[in-house]
Amino acid sequence: MPIFLWEAKTRANEVKKGEFEATDEAAVKSHFRRQGYKDIKVKTKPKDLAEYLPFLKQSVKEREIVIFSRIFATMINAGLPLMQCLALLAEQEKNKTFAKIITTVKEEIEGGSTLTDALKKFPDVFDELFVNLVAAGESGGILDVILNRLSAYMEKAMKLKGKVKGALTYPAAVLVISLGVVALMLVKVIPVFEKMFADMGGQLPAPTQFLVNLSSAAQNSWYYYLGGMVLIVFAIKRIRKTKRGAYIIDDLILRAPVFGDLLRKVAVAKFTRTLSTMMASGVPILEGLGIVSKTAGNKIVEEALIKTRQSISEGKTIAEPLAETKIFPSMVVQMIAVGEATGALDTMLAKIADFYDDEVDAAVAALTALIEPFMMAFLGGVVGGMLIAMYLPIFQMASLVAE
Repeated sequence: MPIFLWEAKTRANEVKKGEFEATDEAAVKSHFRRQGYKDIKVKTKPKDLAEYLPFLKQSVKEREIVIFSRIFATMINAGLPLMQCLALLAEQEKNKTFAKIITTVKEEIEGGSTLTDALKKFPDVFDELFVNLVAAGESGGILDVILNRLSAYMEKAMKLKGKVKGALTYPAAVLVISLGVVALMLVKVIPVFEKMFADMGGQLPAPTQFLVNLSSAAQNSWYYYLGGMVLIVFAIKRIRKTKRGAYIIDDLILRAPVFGDLLRKVAVAKFTRTLSTMMASGVPILEGLGIVSKTAGNKIVEEALIKTRQSISEGKTIAEPLAETKIFPSMVVQMIAVGEATGALDTMLAKIADFYDDEVDAAVAALTALIEPFMMAFLGGVVGGMLIAMYLPIFQMASLVAE
């Protein structure tokens, strides 16, 4: 429904104004007349610029969905009707995009849809995992419990993602600084030395000549290098979109030294945490594995889970096909086998996820300790090497004078 801006006077002639959602202006005036207002003025609220330019729209962050789930669960647990919960959530939401989505969900339910069907209309905000768990909560009458589980799961997933980002931020920052220092020296410092060397005459040492040539290329042909880097990034993205290309890139990532082991542990933690949450919420294991495979984030892991799902549908246990994929550590497979045998698979998966969360912590700490001296040595080596190459002709001249 459209939103209208209204202004009116109370019986005491106090001016009030605000926004009101209704079918038309007449409905707004009728509503406020019943409230005892007079001199009512109504106009349609103008659309935001973001509605015409989609790139200006606020994105909905994962943290906002977590807060939404937490508050929604608390409201339902307190006994508030579903429609009132959504109305209050939309009203207090500061992100305009998310507030509009919540309002639309409310309108869809008013029109006869279930909460699950209404959420499905926004796959960019509420993913398949979220929607399926809400469906389980709706059908089982435990929506508040499910929403609390969802928010707890998302918080842990965000924490895990943050650890990986933290591990990659430091080397990325040092690499960017190194490239910046090198570019500055090539464009500003080396040309000064080049002019001095030209006045001196004579043959330059090979390292110095290489740097002079590189500096000249950086100043006169920089657009070729920039274009080349853009082309490489574009090509990798295009390859990543193909099934075969994504498989090869993800396989190389998992095989990479140091980083590969960290990302494998992250994949195990994510898989076990997600499947545990789904099974504890009453989602069948085959359906759960289908959803988990789509949210794996790595084609190698995704394919392994799809094969596992296929094997389970043929009557095998979950541990057996997982072992055959050779993606998951034997300890994980054995713990899952114990969980199956004891009928407490969801609890065992949660324990594995907790263990691998700690493993990721340890791996990130080890990676940071390993990378820090290496990156400092790399930065010092690059800058120091360039300085030595620039001073080589001066050292040669000094030795000739001494003779």
